[in-house]
Amino acid sequence: MSKKLTIGLIGFGCVGSGLYEVLNQSKLIDARIKSIVVKDPNKKRSIPQENFSFSRDVVLKDPEINLVVELIDDSEAAYEIVKSAIAAGKDVVTANKKLIAEHLSELLELTKKYGVSLLYEGAVAGSIPILRNLEEYYNNDSLSSIQGIVNGTTNYILTKSNEGIDYATALKDAQELGFAEANPTLDVQGYDSKFKLAILLKHTFGLEIDPKELLNIGIQNIRPQDVKFALEKGYRIKLLSRAEKIGNDVVGFVAPQFIDSTHFAYEVNNEFNAVIVEGLFSDKQLFIGKGAGSHPTASAVLSDISALKFDYKYEYRKSEDGDARFSQDFYLKVYAGSRYPEILDEIPFFSVDEVYQSKDYAYQTGWIHFEEFQQLDPNRRENLSLIVLPDNILSRKELEAVVTAAEESLEYA
Repeated sequence: MSKKLTIGLIGFGCVGSGLYEVLNQSKLIDARIKSIVVKDPNKKRSIPQENFSFSRDVVLKDPEINLVVELIDDSEAAYEIVKSAIAAGKDVVTANKKLIAEHLSELLELTKKYGVSLLYEGAVAGSIPILRNLEEYYNNDSLSSIQGIVNGTTNYILTKSNEGIDYATALKDAQELGFAEANPTLDVQGYDSKFKLAILLKHTFGLEIDPKELLNIGIQNIRPQDVKFALEKGYRIKLLSRAEKIGNDVVGFVAPQFIDSTHFAYEVNNEFNAVIVEGLFSDKQLFIGKGAGSHPTASAVLSDISALKFDYKYEYRKSEDGDARFSQDFYLKVYAGSRYPEILDEIPFFSVDEVYQSKDYAYQTGWIHFEEFQQLDPNRRENLSLIVLPDNILSRKELEAVVTAAEESLEYA
């Protein structure tokens, strides 16, 4: 049986204002926004000023409000708001991926204690309904991998880069279109995608991983020469959040990757997101939707509101039933490019496949152990571009077999 929802909305920025619009246009959800709390009383907004309050207590202490929708961009302030709302016995919907990635375990304990729901579909991949699908549709399928473009800003920039537009110009265009923030660090260095990957790991494999344990490499060091390499090989560059299960081990990271035309996300461009889920029985399935903008994320928040009319809760069955463990003991094949050849000599390749050097650029490709790859700390090295090649992730035993076969092939050639 459905219940009537009375909403306290905290935040009226891009997503908050979008939610206000889509909720007012929806005739299928019996829910109303009673109070809207914002921080700046002097900011001009799209609806009259008398609609706003400026203290969170207006929402948190109102007994009539049974759902708090938190849509601010300050994760620490959001953490305090969400904790207080749960302790007040109110259901919560949020789209704050950093909040969920860093504090989910604690927040879930609070929801159990106070008997309320915490939903956050809007925190991952904009309008794509991936979390509820992972919880419901894929609940009985043994999942082997999940990967995706989950940041619209970087996908827009890389799309333009693949078209021959330089990084600085593409970033400026993204900012003017509202896809990128004035300070784009969280997006372009892969932190936003990392927080989303942490959430996906929970719903895909039942793993709670501290985001600090996840490697994130951004796109800010990608040069025109790297894009030229991609075009010559028939690749495109995408920033992917990627996790795979190998036996009982799960590996996961965020990095720019070369993908070829057989990859499901090859034609996913501009601000669109894509998530590819692979299961034992369902094989590969692709979800595509807008990952940036007011209404796409607001639509995901609205879906959570609709679910709460029927007291929906994530069940996290994979956390209870799973035996997966997070691992960094694997090998990747990577491309390393730089204007300075001596920098490439510092890369601890297990084996090198290709070496190129010209007067203004050099690159090498080869296999590297993931822990050593992680220790390179690429986001802090302005003169080094690291991009993952399309080859499979391998164990040491598998890689040794590949290297031996290659050597034997050269010997008999």
